[in-house]
Amino acid sequence: MMAKKEKKRDKGVFREYFELIAETAVFVFFVMTFVVQAFQIPTGSMEPTLQIGDFLLVNKLAYVRPVFPFEAAVLPRKTVERKDIVVFKYPRELNKDFVKRVIALEGEKIEIRDKQVFINEQPLLESYKVHNDSQVFSKSDSYHYDDLIRDNFGPMIVPPGHIFVMGDNRDNSADSRYWSFLPLNNIKGRPWVIYFSYKAERDAWQKTGLRDRLKKFISFLPKARWTRMLRVIH
Repeated sequence: MMAKKEKKRDKGVFREYFELIAETAVFVFFVMTFVVQAFQIPTGSMEPTLQIGDFLLVNKLAYVRPVFPFEAAVLPRKTVERKDIVVFKYPRELNKDFVKRVIALEGEKIEIRDKQVFINEQPLLESYKVHNDSQVFSKSDSYHYDDLIRDNFGPMIVPPGHIFVMGDNRDNSADSRYWSFLPLNNIKGRPWVIYFSYKAERDAWQKTGLRDRLKKFISFLPKARWTRMLRVIH
């Protein structure tokens, strides 16, 4: 009789643990699907703000429009604003995620003259950007169009439902200057916090083999940038 009770109790404990694990898994799946997204910075296009090897949590609810009236009060959303950093689906390859900074909003005139950004004819003050190449490509150099539009672009009007985005590492960023305006519907969220960071190699994102992955895993702690961890992104 005692053995049956013990067996029944063991089954009860096992069932409780199983239900707890199942509920936790469902909760984590829900959060990672609808609330936050883990994202790793693969390139230096947003340096120094975001560096190669930064691991971010992205707030996927930041720009979601409320479906019901009560949602606006319970879960306030914000509209996309200039200088916001956003994670989005790359328009030319929707299975890839990019991260850039919002520079111009729909209806605004964007122009770049000798590296200086102008919005509606007014110079934009950008304390976050860097220029690592002192050379300025002139508009007269029409044979090298990609170089030209790096430093001199537009003027162009941002169409409805779109924004213009650029990387903070202004001389080394594949952004709206090269692949045009970003549809607002492509935005997935806003980077929230750096939860881990390590000094990764510049081409680490291209190394996807098992040996390379193992090497990166082993180097995580020795190359960790502890001062960047838990840093809120602005």
